[in-house]
Amino acid sequence: MGVRKIPMRMCTGCREKKPKKELIRIVKTVDGEIKLDATGKLNGRGAYICKSKECFLKAQKSDALSRAFEVKVSNDIYKRLETELDDIE
Repeated sequence: MGVRKIPMRMCTGCREKKPKKELIRIVKTVDGEIKLDATGKLNGRGAYICKSKECFLKAQKSDALSRAFEVKVSNDIYKRLETELDDIE
């Protein structure tokens, strides 16, 4: 049997490529709602971020999620995502 390929994704905060399982997926659903996707299987456009607070703050400062989703992400959404991220850690 051959070696299985590990899917790699780029963190929107630190811009490093890491294995998909080490990152948290943030998804913009078909309805336009932006939320954390703990399962990694929700339908919609996804962006990935490390499980660290520093990477989240870098992504917020550079407004990386707005570029990834091609929609303006408000500070209220960033605050909600930050509290959800705190619950996961």
